[in-house]
Amino acid sequence: MSVHSFDTNAYGARKSLWARLTARDSLARRLDWTLMLTPLALSGLGALLVWSATRNRTELTGGDPDQYLFKHALNAVIGIALAVAVVWVGHQRLRSVMPLLYVLALVLIGLVYTPLGATINGERAWLNVAPGLQIQPSEFIKVTIIIGMAVLLSAKVDAGDREHPDHRTVAQALALAALPVAVVGDLGQVMVCAVIILGVLLASGAANRWVLGLVLAGAAGAVAVWAFGLLDQYQLNRFAAFANPALDPSGVGYNTNQARIAIGSGGLFGTGLFQGSQTTGQFVPEQQTDFIFTVAGEELGFVGGSLILLLLGVVLWRACRIAREATDLYSTIIAAGIVAWFAFQSFENIGMSLGIMPVAGLPLPFVSYGGTSMFAVWIAIGLLQSVRIQRPLSA
Repeated sequence: MSVHSFDTNAYGARKSLWARLTARDSLARRLDWTLMLTPLALSGLGALLVWSATRNRTELTGGDPDQYLFKHALNAVIGIALAVAVVWVGHQRLRSVMPLLYVLALVLIGLVYTPLGATINGERAWLNVAPGLQIQPSEFIKVTIIIGMAVLLSAKVDAGDREHPDHRTVAQALALAALPVAVVGDLGQVMVCAVIILGVLLASGAANRWVLGLVLAGAAGAVAVWAFGLLDQYQLNRFAAFANPALDPSGVGYNTNQARIAIGSGGLFGTGLFQGSQTTGQFVPEQQTDFIFTVAGEELGFVGGSLILLLLGVVLWRACRIAREATDLYSTIIAAGIVAWFAFQSFENIGMSLGIMPVAGLPLPFVSYGGTSMFAVWIAIGLLQSVRIQRPLSA
């Protein structure tokens, strides 16, 4: 074979590979790349903010200022790998293994209340899996609830037997969601799950009486929990500080007040990365997780904070578009449940940093430090991508 013919064949092979990769029905073309790159940008920005919040915290880093930077990056890489795995498996295949996933989620939640469980910042919501390594099973409960309710609510509709879920099916779906939520001891996660359940019901086309009943039941439950003193003292303190930020500024109101000071000092363009006095002085507790937005507000200013809001808005926009273009109710419910999850959790996290929402211990999706939360949100991105690639090519 001549050199000329070899080069021609190699060129033809490369051209054929390029044609397969760019074909209209190829996976690369069917993925929503905006929905991949935007969370990646949020995770990258989060890595810088986590780095700034922890590099001077020797009690956390053990003297290695870059430790949390690499940990956050590793969590993001693992999360992306999980998203790819979900796309490869496909959300439709998860129907058949849903009972197994549900039981596994319940077992993990149950183990939190055994000697394997750990209490962090007053919340018994963590599970020790190895020395120095904990996971938060309630993060995976959100994925389980979305898929489980989607399986039940869509079964008869996608089979063509009904136009909307019947009352019995809705009751079964609510019971499926209620069991794991009832055993989750984390108030913030319970709030997120409640919003997810409401979003799923709205997307399923369930009768309005169910949606109204769920809202009224939630309001009545909140009043009952407060009236009968079912909240722990630290949870009551958080709500008291939200209602009156001036209450005990060195105690229960400390977090909120320091967060406001940090964000307010950033101005338009911020003090510069690693230059924030509140962040460097370690005045804001849990700044790498719950209050990560205060780092952006102080060091990147209004512009940096707005960039995070914009990127989160793009994620929600693409997720809403995927939900609207889904070809079956099962897929629509999954996408809508994720929209409700991301929207409320983002609003709650940023809101508690601004003092307009009570402190609930929820991370900012893709940005806050935390392995389990990072894994969960990237799994959700994988589910959205799986819904996206199954749509007809003409969509």
